Amino acid sequence: MNATTFTARAQTRAPANPADQPTRTKVFAFALMCLGFFMATLDIQIVASSLKDIGGGLSASQDELSWVQTSYLIAEILVIPMSGWLTRVFSTRWVFAASALGFTLTSMLCGLAWDINSMILFRGLQGALGAAMIPTVFTTAFVLFPGKQRLIASTTIGALASLAPTIGPVIGGWITSQWSWQWLFYLNVVPGVFVTLLVPRFVHIDDVDLSLLKKGDYLGIVLMSGFLGCLEYVLEEGPRKNWFGDHAILFCTWISAICCFLFLVHAFTAKEPIVDLRALAVRNFGIGSLLSFITGIGLFCAVFLTPVFLSRVRGFDSLQIGIALLSVGCFQLIALVVYSQLARFFDMRWLMVFGLVCFGLGCYLYVPLTSQWGWQQLLIPQALRGIGQQFAVPPIVTMALGSLPPSRLKSASGLFNLMRNLGGAIGIAVSSTMLNDRLNLHYLRLDEHVTAGRPVIESLLHSQTAHFAAVGGGALNAANAGLGTLHALLLREALVLTFSDAFFAVALCFVVGLLSVVFSKPFGNRAPPPDAH
Repeated sequence: MNATTFTARAQTRAPANPADQPTRTKVFAFALMCLGFFMATLDIQIVASSLKDIGGGLSASQDELSWVQTSYLIAEILVIPMSGWLTRVFSTRWVFAASALGFTLTSMLCGLAWDINSMILFRGLQGALGAAMIPTVFTTAFVLFPGKQRLIASTTIGALASLAPTIGPVIGGWITSQWSWQWLFYLNVVPGVFVTLLVPRFVHIDDVDLSLLKKGDYLGIVLMSGFLGCLEYVLEEGPRKNWFGDHAILFCTWISAICCFLFLVHAFTAKEPIVDLRALAVRNFGIGSLLSFITGIGLFCAVFLTPVFLSRVRGFDSLQIGIALLSVGCFQLIALVVYSQLARFFDMRWLMVFGLVCFGLGCYLYVPLTSQWGWQQLLIPQALRGIGQQFAVPPIVTMALGSLPPSRLKSASGLFNLMRNLGGAIGIAVSSTMLNDRLNLHYLRLDEHVTAGRPVIESLLHSQTAHFAAVGGGALNAANAGLGTLHALLLREALVLTFSDAFFAVALCFVVGLLSVVFSKPFGNRAPPPDAH
């Protein structure tokens, strides 16, 4: 097929069966959407290893900096469930192109941010405008590709979905060290323009239907936004504001609870709700959504906790953090090749179980954490995480979305992706709470064993006091400096124990995931019948 024919085909209306398009057309369209999907997913964690640099450039506190990630994630969580309805109204290609354009423009604004408040605003807009690129890729893959082609497509999406958050801090750390943190966002401009211009020309799986605007579930959108938006605020600010001791937290909790109840009632009674919660009654989709939630916890928590540990305990800079995290992506790429071959011969449920075991074991091997851990000690846990991500995520995608007929894919895909991001958001919030609360607990426990008269304590204080006295401090100042060093040492070890607890909690989540697999039905890459339920 020559270029003229290829272009002419791309400009026609969506065919009755998009899967009947030439393979070259489908692959190119899918590749364009994967590029946009990768950018939107990558940007969740690309700032993780560079927050210290961003804070220095914008004169922001540590508490304010956390919102650079959280505002993006909250906005994505709010918009992702609406993507199915948006694509039915405006078509997949125009929603995706508009999303890519908005994502590109707001990426430039993030790079131009002049203070932390403008950065948080622009990051929220970036997440909201780019969110639609995430679930539409999942839907497109299952609409365009049948049989073995679907295996390749779901493997690709699964690899990108787990690889992007993993290598985000690696890429971010390298870019920040080579140029500046602004280039974390300018990086999106060229591919963003490329996707924006080409997607309307080559992606054709459905058509615009503006009549659906009259039937929009606007009440559901308002209730869902109130529920998820307030929930995310509570989860993010709760650890820092003593949870329900703060009036704003208490107010948002009530709003979230009320909106949640009304949203659930509305979703199960409305004729065409914004989110198809009834799809959860399909066993494999329900279990797949639960596993998506659990893998979201593993993906985002590991990428959140590891850079924070390396920064606060080891004092690593952005490049050192990126290098320490590089092994996850390397092993995942190796696992991608192996998985692609094994998926042809083995039951995908067994591959999924293997992936969940590796993922959970990789998190559990962080438990013996010490203050001296660097990339060498992190190698095996991160290798298992990388392998586990690749073997777990693609089968989960296939199990969940492959169990639904095409007519339900758009709405259900938004719910499926929401579960992953919601798992990550809740996991990060719980991890932050543990880092606050468990730190105090471990410090007090360690302090109980630090008593005057113990030989090891006396020796440490004597050596530190002598050191500070030798460098010119008075006797009183030297003694105080020795006590300060002892306090810093206790705080560091308490912090290490706290990180160990957090990783253990993440590992336990995978036990729940493995138990849920027992109740799933066998699945493959065939499309479900049109009346599947």
